[in-house]
Amino acid sequence: MKPLLLKGGRIVDPALSLDAVRDLRVRDGKVAEIGEHLDRAADEEVLDARGAVVAPGFIDMHVHLREPGFEEKETIATGTLAAVNGGFTAVACMPNTNPALDDPAVLAALRENVQRNARCRVYPIAAITRGRQGRLPCDYAALAAAGAVAFSDDGDSVEDMQVLREAALRALPLAAPIVDHCLPEEALVARDLQLCGETGKAWHIAHISTAAALQSVAAARSRGIAVTCEVTPHHLTFTDALAETAGAAAKVNPPLRRQSDVDALRRGVRDGTIDVFASDHAPHTAQEKGGDVEHAAPGFSGLEVAVGGYAAALPDLPLSRFVALLATNPARILKIRGGTLALGEPADITVFADRAWTVDPATFASKGKCTPFAGRRLPRKILATIVGGDVRYRAADWET
Repeated sequence: MKPLLLKGGRIVDPALSLDAVRDLRVRDGKVAEIGEHLDRAADEEVLDARGAVVAPGFIDMHVHLREPGFEEKETIATGTLAAVNGGFTAVACMPNTNPALDDPAVLAALRENVQRNARCRVYPIAAITRGRQGRLPCDYAALAAAGAVAFSDDGDSVEDMQVLREAALRALPLAAPIVDHCLPEEALVARDLQLCGETGKAWHIAHISTAAALQSVAAARSRGIAVTCEVTPHHLTFTDALAETAGAAAKVNPPLRRQSDVDALRRGVRDGTIDVFASDHAPHTAQEKGGDVEHAAPGFSGLEVAVGGYAAALPDLPLSRFVALLATNPARILKIRGGTLALGEPADITVFADRAWTVDPATFASKGKCTPFAGRRLPRKILATIVGGDVRYRAADWET
């Protein structure tokens, strides 16, 4: 790992209240110096970042890596390669695997796989209930000790309110939040916000998609309830009209909504109600996404289009807010290191620029080649992804 000097980039770090053209020096995998006109040391590799933005490494807190159990869809290796290609230095992986991420031994095996094969940092989100069956709460303290940063039965909401209340109270002493996948969305969001208020447990609403659910979050916050929420690029971009024309390629949970919902979500990003951009990267095989809509699997690959998709949906969003949604806030909510370029912090860095490019799923590193963004021209492009000072991705057309 060579020392790096990123020259002349616009460094945007909301955690440092920094937005200025500066040089950034990386030594021993950490941020060593930020300043103007830094001299190159003899052993340093120089990256010319003029005209680009240098940001804290992006963190995607809602990703399905499919391993263990569904390696035909994705693996740790392919999913994390897709992540760095998309500008993400870290991802949080969901527990809907086989076996589910409901036991410290399963997390230990996942950690070994990550150490061998991952291209970025991987933080496991463990299950709320055993086998994600909605009946028996897991041992949250043991799961947190094994590396879990949150708890979710992703894709299978815990329907029994008493079970979920017991889970929230058992997990209350831990920093890791509960992440809920709400279907039907509006009723379950309201229920979960009630539990959040009753128990005091930190709660995060995954892939919010309706104006009514977002309004419930805003109202809960006004009452001091500790809830955060995320939005996906597809829910900020497409409406249910796409589902009528694109068929299985547009099938996702929660489904694409009305234009009024899309408009409300965009307002929620601008006014601060929405805390996080998250892709809900959910790759499937071509066979699973083929055929008729009724039998097609819901979801599609998102890691490699997310940054461009967000920029296209919200072209007027200030860069400081853009970076906060992708880096600062996910790190804060999950209580993990990252989300800042403060001196001494790990050199997890995302470099991007406003350069248009066209989405071609055939070039995806992900095994999943389905996306509703196929063929779209997106305005923002990842130039480099640096993890712990190591350049894990560099765009082929980036002149350095």
